[in-house]
Amino acid sequence: MKRLLILMLLATLAFMFFGCKPKVDPVVEQPVVVAPEPEPEPEPVEVIPEVIPVEDADFVVVYFDLDKYNLVDAAKTALENNAQVLKDNPSVMVKIEGHCDERGTVEYNLSLGEKRAKAAMDYMIDLGVASSRLDMVSYGKERPIDNGHNEAAWSKNRRAAFIVISQ
Repeated sequence: MKRLLILMLLATLAFMFFGCKPKVDPVVEQPVVVAPEPEPEPEPVEVIPEVIPVEDADFVVVYFDLDKYNLVDAAKTALENNAQVLKDNPSVMVKIEGHCDERGTVEYNLSLGEKRAKAAMDYMIDLGVASSRLDMVSYGKERPIDNGHNEAAWSKNRRAAFIVISQ
């Protein structure tokens, strides 16, 4: 009987330690999801357009008939091109040079060259170019582009030329 009592005591103790443990679910490690921190907004980058210098060659020369300063259709087309160049480049300022051929007196050609430059300048202003961006000068017959003494040379010298004076 003693034996039975000891066996029961051992069974009770064993049951208490091993059989009565509460069941615990094993901890299943779940991956921890951490939301990524938002990337900071990049600083805005100022886009500076490439500036291409305007040259005298970007302007079309305006030609005139003998002893005339009126603008024919070809002259108006040339001036419309020149006005667009200036509108596309708002910092550019030009000087309009009035020229004549070698015939006539110095005084006559200076006056005619001025009228040619003024006619070109007035038309440019009518096309929307600010007068503050335009200057003019007359060289009369003093600066020929062709030194020949025939109609082909003279027709090249009767002109209004555009010269860039600042950008």
